Order: sequence, then C-alpha cells, then structure tokens
Amino acid sequence: MVAERFRKDAEELRPRLVDIRRELHQYPELSMAEFETTRRIRRFLQDEGIVILPLDVPVGVVAEVAGERPGPTIALRADIDALPVQEETGLPFASRIDGKMHACGHDFHTAAMLGAAVLLQKHVRHLHGRVRFLFQPGEEKGCGANVLIKAGALDGVHAIFGMHNKPDLPVGTIGVKTGPLMASVDGFAITVSGKGGHAAVPQAAIDPIVAASAIIGGLQTAISRSISPFERAVVSVCQFHAGTSWNVIPDTAILEGTVRTFEPHVRKNMPGLLQRIAKGIAAGYGADARLEWFAGTPTVRNDPVTTEVIRAAAKALHLTIVEAQPSTGGEDFAHYQTKVPGTFIWMGTSGTEEWHHPRFTVNEEALVPSAALFALAALYAAERWSEPDAAGHRVEAGRTPRTGEQGRNGK
Repeated sequence: MVAERFRKDAEELRPRLVDIRRELHQYPELSMAEFETTRRIRRFLQDEGIVILPLDVPVGVVAEVAGERPGPTIALRADIDALPVQEETGLPFASRIDGKMHACGHDFHTAAMLGAAVLLQKHVRHLHGRVRFLFQPGEEKGCGANVLIKAGALDGVHAIFGMHNKPDLPVGTIGVKTGPLMASVDGFAITVSGKGGHAAVPQAAIDPIVAASAIIGGLQTAISRSISPFERAVVSVCQFHAGTSWNVIPDTAILEGTVRTFEPHVRKNMPGLLQRIAKGIAAGYGADARLEWFAGTPTVRNDPVTTEVIRAAAKALHLTIVEAQPSTGGEDFAHYQTKVPGTFIWMGTSGTEEWHHPRFTVNEEALVPSAALFALAALYAAERWSEPDAAGHRVEAGRTPRTGEQGRNGK
C-alpha cells in the first residue's frame, strides 16, 4: 500500500529532516532576503537529484518531481522566511543571528516539504504528471506568493496544497475545513483635518484629536451594527499620531489600522463603510476625515475537491482529522487560490507558545506525518485530475475533476 510505504520512508527520513530544520533554524533570514536559505534548499534538492526550475526570482526555489506516467501538475508550497524576533528558547540549535528567529515555524514547513519531495522522487513510478515545489520567500510581508506567480511558478498547475503549523493541535492531528480558513488582510489610514490653535483657547480651534478619538469608538459600529452577526470581521485601530507639543492643538490627526474579513462582499463594502463613519463623526466636530485603503491578501478559501483529497490522504495515513478553526490572521497562500483550486491546512505540532513568540517551538516529531501527508496528497491529487470525465476525456487544467465544472482559474 502506497500510504504505508510513504509513512515508513518518511520515518527513515526523520534524522535528515531534523538536521535540515535545525540548520535552517540557526540561520533565519527576513522576508525577501532569504539568500542563504535559498542556497541551502537548492543544495539539498540537488543532492537528491531533484530538478530545480530556472525561474527568474532573487530568492526562493521552485523545483519539480516528474512522474513516470502522464498527468497534471500539482503544487506544494512552503514559506521560508523568518521574523525580526530575538529568540528566547534556549535550544542548542537556537538562532545564531541576533534579532532574527524562525518564530512562526517556516523552517519546519520547509523541511517537511523537502521531505515530501524526497518521498515522491523515490516513488515516481506511482506518480501521474508532476509535483512542483514552491519554496516561497516573503510570506510575512504578504508579497512572496505574487513574486512567484509573476515568475511563472503556477504556470500549468492544476491544484495547490499548503499548511501552517498549529501549536495547539497535537502531533498527528490536522485541522481541515472547506471554505474560508484565514481572513483577508487590508489596511487603512484615516486623516482627520481640523484647525490648530493654542490649547488654552480650544474654542478657536477644531480639535482633530477629539474627533479622531470619537472615530475610533465609532468604527466599532462597522462590525456591531453594519455586518450580520453571522459574518465575521475585525476592525482594529493600531496607531494614533497627532501633535508635536504639549500645549498646541494640531491641525491633523492620523489613525492607522487593519480590517480582517472572510466574505468577499463584506470586504468589498468595508472601505466605503469606514469612510462614511469617519467622515460623519468628523463632521459632527466641525472637522473632515479622509480614508486611504491598502488592499492586502484575500481570504484563504479552501476548494471542496482539493480538501476532499487531503482528507483522504490523512485518513490513509491514520492521522487524526479535526474541523479546522478559522483564524483572523492572514496568509498569502490565498493569492495562489485565486488562480487554481487549493487547500491550506493546520498541522499539529504540540507547540509551547503561539506564533511569533520568542519562545515559540515545534515538536519535530511532526516532520514525519507532514512529509508523508503532502507527498500522498500530491499523489492522490495527480490521480484525481488524471481521471477521465463522463465523455472519456482527461480533466483539463482549471476544471474540477469528475464534474468538469470550471475551477477558479477558468477564463
């Protein structure tokens, strides 16, 4: 049975995967500066005889394993960047780079997907088509996925799979769900314009600080009174800049924050809603307000067919499957899902701290099920997309297997 062979081979790979994960952990690099990380990934792949595609990208690696049977191209994605965090784990393989740490587990993701590549390379006789591995830079800045897409990393791809470690799930457990898993991430800035003056004579001024303070409270009604209680969204004001002196009322105040949503229509309506609230409240104080909107990553939204595939792979490996709890955090994996069907899952790692904490850790026992799961999911997906439809034709790229319905990259 293929699943059993993958699990056994992944177990044999454990020491190597632990070694590469610890090597990456000791030398973290920030978004779009992952030069040494790229070199290490390339070296590992070359040692395994895995083909590296000649894409024009400054950092990151795209590689491919070709099967012995004709079929589609399935993509597996791992992010490779670290964070500007000073590590406090005390581990013998802790970061050697001051002020930088793999505090989100991307070193774990990378090692696991390298393991999946080795497994598929070993079992190419079972593989239909190709499996493409995207070792993506710049996830923490939300820009790396688009860099790879622009370079052609998704060209010809039929489906894509990815994961994020989940510290609160035990090793051997995965969180899976169809539909929205992670929120869209957008930013905003509101400039409140008033009239400056002496703090001792406020009646001669229009105080933008007072107006901006009222706007902060008013923005919460964008959720509580303008969005259905059955639809989730978050508005957070995270910066407030105003004034230069203790006794001068300034001309302007600036608020900056973020909006997280799960549904496209909610996201679409948020800029106009925030502008209306801010402008209306400001007018009540005799001031004016102008909103700038900074569109970020869309919602991670899992495709039903690819989700079914990864559930089947997890079941074959006897992993525990739970319904994934959505997160209002963002993930630029969502950009891939706007082009091709895909599924993003939580991988249990029995961690001690949440993401981005200076004492964040993962249990390296999770490397084995992770490598086996994604190798097997790619194998199953390739088989699924290679099946003939009712008319006896193979499923085309961008079309849902079995049914022939248009996928997300349909024109």
